[in-house]
Amino acid sequence: MTLPLANRRVLLVIGGGIAAYKSLDLIRRLRERGAAVRCVLTKGAQSFVTPLAAGALSGERAHTDLFDREDEADIGHIRLARQADAVVVAPATANMMARMAGGHADDLAATVLLATTLPILIAPAMNVRMWLHPATQRNLALLRQDGVAVVGPNIGAMAEAETGPGRLAEPQEIVAALVAMLEGRAAPAQLAGRHVLVTSGPTHEPIDPVRYIANRSSGKQGHAIAAAAAEAGARVTLVSGPVTLPDPAGVAVVRVETARAMLAAVEAALPADIAVFAAAVADWRPAAETGEKIKKGPGGPPGLALTENPDILATIAQRAAGRPPLVVGFAAETQAVVDNARAKIARKGCDLIVANDVSAATGVMGGDRNTVLLVGRDGSVETWPTLDKDEVARRLVARLAALAGA
Repeated sequence: MTLPLANRRVLLVIGGGIAAYKSLDLIRRLRERGAAVRCVLTKGAQSFVTPLAAGALSGERAHTDLFDREDEADIGHIRLARQADAVVVAPATANMMARMAGGHADDLAATVLLATTLPILIAPAMNVRMWLHPATQRNLALLRQDGVAVVGPNIGAMAEAETGPGRLAEPQEIVAALVAMLEGRAAPAQLAGRHVLVTSGPTHEPIDPVRYIANRSSGKQGHAIAAAAAEAGARVTLVSGPVTLPDPAGVAVVRVETARAMLAAVEAALPADIAVFAAAVADWRPAAETGEKIKKGPGGPPGLALTENPDILATIAQRAAGRPPLVVGFAAETQAVVDNARAKIARKGCDLIVANDVSAATGVMGGDRNTVLLVGRDGSVETWPTLDKDEVARRLVARLAALAGA
């Protein structure tokens, strides 16, 4: 079996952040897949990993100094910038991204990155506030404009006991993104010029001013899809129910509470080239909402009459005019996942269903990982392995771009 990175040479630039410790695992995984790895460590990186460790795992001397007498005798930084097939920056700190965007050349890593014409993949990692800062987002947009590919960051716990986007992508995710980039499957702007509409999260259907009907959806998968579509160059509108997640970078977010408000926001956002309905919309709502809190009384609990909510997916998929060319639905099931997904795609009229098992034992609802099936209109089923929700989003967006002819 041919290894995916056989005969490939990778220059790994290790930035100075706590996530640098994962770079040692990344070296191992790159070599397992056939790559030859050479490392450049910034001064900050050496506070977390040593050149000796990086060199021992890569089998090559690790480089640290711009003015190394031995290296620079033959213009070493230019040689490093040329003698590889790709450059990976992991972790790419906020400072490293700023220096790359500004074209700095004040140490070996920055000079190599400025001198190279090789494809570059960065894996950002930093505090959530640093990641969300407008300056970092401007630098990220500029790097993407310059053709730099990006993987992550993931959402999760930070070293500072905070939670949010900023975690370094896992080593296997970085390797997968590198393979995709080298195979030409990760064009930074594969959806450039397209409008992608995504729904995410639950809806809250009020019973009275303090109570509502809801579900356990966190919105993580829908938000990840919106972020991945933006990374692919699309103009993205995210219609989100009530969630506690930060807004994805570069995405226009419309916040709603109820299914009826979500449908109105979706229709207002049309036309779209691709519509992905990932939100877990409540099927029913109370037939009547009271203006005052319902109090306990001697007669026992009050009756709760329900009425059906609008079917957002079917409404858009079955539009006579203005239907998005590609409409994708989600099917969250607890039994007979494939059968229910096939029935849903036939009933709703969409083009693709992303189905998953959300039984309590799976931990999918509210969790960080997902196991999905893609069900086509012809009844075909494609099973994906269990993946981080960010990786599910990236793979799904790549598939949708191919289906849309991007």
